[in-house]
Amino acid sequence: MDKRVEEVVLHDSATPSIAGMEMGGGVLLARLDELVNWARRNSLFPLTFGLACCAIEMMSTAASRFDIARFGSEVFRASPRQADVMIVAGRVSKKMAPVLRQIYDQMPAPKWVISMGACASCGGIFNNYAIVQGVDQIVPVDVYVPGCPPSPDALLYALIKLQQKIRAQRLGMLLELKPREQPAITDAHTPALQSPFDNATQ
Repeated sequence: MDKRVEEVVLHDSATPSIAGMEMGGGVLLARLDELVNWARRNSLFPLTFGLACCAIEMMSTAASRFDIARFGSEVFRASPRQADVMIVAGRVSKKMAPVLRQIYDQMPAPKWVISMGACASCGGIFNNYAIVQGVDQIVPVDVYVPGCPPSPDALLYALIKLQQKIRAQRLGMLLELKPREQPAITDAHTPALQSPFDNATQ
């Protein structure tokens, strides 16, 4: 009787499967950017930045019914230095805009922004002088979540879309351009304005 040897490989749902990788024995072959993006997209730490009623929906995504922990994003951070993604949930007033930008600048790169709700995305029903008409005027937005207020399911869908965007990124891609400094305009023929106090007697 002939003996037949078959190799049976079981795949547990907890075992990470990364597309484009070859596994055999104790060797794992992959491109570096795929490994880095796999780690980044499966451990996104959101920044707690709830500004209005959308923040209630954002908080409920961490509850057991929706369980944002399935995506590795259950660790809401209060410090911008420990966060990867800013979820702007609610309307942004013009007084809050410089604070939002300062907190965004304190986040380490790479960083992403989700604009949650109609008020954050375009001002919503608050079309007046006090509300910023879209948070994309202050920070670059990666994913917009429509709705007033959007459901926690919509925020989870936005998180999935952000993970797909991170998966497509390559190392060395330029993520954000710094604004160019404008040179001062000086004309040799035009005298500079002087204070009347500069001509004081010496």
